Amino acid sequence: MPLPDLLPLTPFTRPARGEVVLPGSKSLTNRALLLAALCDQPVTLQGALFSEDTQLMGAALRALGFIVREDTARHEIHVEGRGGDVPANAADLFVGLAGTAARFLTALCAAAPRGVYRLDGVPQMRKRPMKPLLDALRALGADIRCPGVEGFFPLEVHARGLAGGAVELDASESSQLLSALLMVAPLARGDVHVTLRGSVRWSYVDMTAHVMQAFTPDQASLVRRRDAQSFTVTARARPFRRAGGTYAIEPDASAASYFLALPLVTGGRLTLCGAQDAGQGLQGDTGFADIVRAVGGGVVAGARGLDVSFARGGVRSGLDRDFKPISDTFLTLAALTPLLQGPTRIRGIAHTRKQETDRVAGMARELTRLGQHVIETEDALEIHPRPLRAGETIETYHDHRFAMSFGVLGCHDLHGDGRPWLTIRDPACCAKTFPHFFELLEALRQKSLAD
Repeated sequence: MPLPDLLPLTPFTRPARGEVVLPGSKSLTNRALLLAALCDQPVTLQGALFSEDTQLMGAALRALGFIVREDTARHEIHVEGRGGDVPANAADLFVGLAGTAARFLTALCAAAPRGVYRLDGVPQMRKRPMKPLLDALRALGADIRCPGVEGFFPLEVHARGLAGGAVELDASESSQLLSALLMVAPLARGDVHVTLRGSVRWSYVDMTAHVMQAFTPDQASLVRRRDAQSFTVTARARPFRRAGGTYAIEPDASAASYFLALPLVTGGRLTLCGAQDAGQGLQGDTGFADIVRAVGGGVVAGARGLDVSFARGGVRSGLDRDFKPISDTFLTLAALTPLLQGPTRIRGIAHTRKQETDRVAGMARELTRLGQHVIETEDALEIHPRPLRAGETIETYHDHRFAMSFGVLGCHDLHGDGRPWLTIRDPACCAKTFPHFFELLEALRQKSLAD
């Protein structure tokens, strides 16, 4: 059922109970889609995410001539790769606001042996950083033109393959810039030597290297770290193949953060099926489990996933943390800070000002709207809890993480009688990564009433 433009949230009046089946990881699904398209045999992605971002990626690959078939009932995507070739010699690709699709497809088109490819997205995508990737690809011999503003979408790629050689890249604004380069570098005619400038979120880069290795036929390392700031990527004529023809996608750790946080709001106990504890699996955002523990929640790794609990009346403590390694989850915690005891300081988030929206400024505005005292700096938010102001409508800025984070806060029974007190504008924006989020949230509320 379509969501309304304005969604009043019905709070939980009883503790949350039940199991949560999480969608597949967006980051892993889009990486695996690209690498499967570069394989020399068919690959089936199991447990794949079906959302706006992954559908944009799949549609773009089909426009490039690849066979991509989706089985939503089985959560599988079947991709028939071409061994490093791009079948279509011309294509217009639309990436919406999907940063992974934008960066990964730009790199793929630049690595193609021939063809003219035009890429564009929604207006906000035209503000997201691309220039470091474009400069690196140009240094490897790519012909990339910017019909609008230099360094931003829209782009026109006149493909002639990549020569290889030495490049410098600043991925401090987005690790996707480096991940995109790494995944297509093996297609170059010679080895690619990458030197980083600035900092980078290593968890996503390590994820990329692990997935590339899983698609490497003889397990010889494609990506070699020379030192803390430099890599060599080995050029190979047909670098990618997936043994057995299947690749399993982990449940999304960023999506898990909302349901790790929910018991802190409602009390109760949830089992997050397949979710992994901090430091496990390929996704850095599993580290949010430790944030929940630090606030006062119980998180235990069990046979079926993570069991998370919080007793009503327990203490929820404010904290001071660097969120740079897990910045996709900072909004999850920030939205809950009105319920914490004492101030909370969230650091390391300056780069999120250039994501779907300026997430730092947006969160400061929405928390202030709810009556909180917020101190905003370039790289941090400090929130001092105040009594929540009821009757407000949260602006989501077309950003899925705003909708879902405040969706969890809205489960708090502010009045003590189950009356809605918080409204979400444009809740359907969560379709970017988690289309059935609010449906799942309501199902858990109904289950809490039935138990």
